[in-house]
Amino acid sequence: MKQGSTLFLKVVLFCMGIPVLAICVAGAVQLVRNPADPEYAPLLYPAVVLIYITVIPFIMALVQSFSLLGLIDRQEAFSDRSVTILKKIKRYALSVSVLYVAALPFVFMMADKDDAPGLIILGLVPIFASLVIAVFAAVLQKLLREAIFIKSENDLTV
Repeated sequence: MKQGSTLFLKVVLFCMGIPVLAICVAGAVQLVRNPADPEYAPLLYPAVVLIYITVIPFIMALVQSFSLLGLIDRQEAFSDRSVTILKKIKRYALSVSVLYVAALPFVFMMADKDDAPGLIILGLVPIFASLVIAVFAAVLQKLLREAIFIKSENDLTV
């Protein structure tokens, strides 16, 4: 595989991580400067804390994706390390989904208080997106494991 395509993917991963971190810093500063209305604070602050916690597995998944692209660059894509990295990505994606599910009751209460049903749909989007990533990583992990097994069998017969 050409290194240009993996370089592009590495740049995309970097461009996905930097805005998330910037929004987290800017959002924290804004929340400290402009505290929430006391009526909404019991709903807003727990949800914000859970959302901030999801940044950790998200960034860790990006780091693992970056290392997987490094393995592809070094022609080591069909290795046990790649399978392990995909397993970690799957776990990180599932943890992001679980954390957003934990924040969903606060989103429901906020949507009910503001009479904003669209907020519920916005709360569901990251759950389903991270579940899709987890399933995709699980499928790739299984395919890669089978490919490594077939490769090892071919190496034994040659």
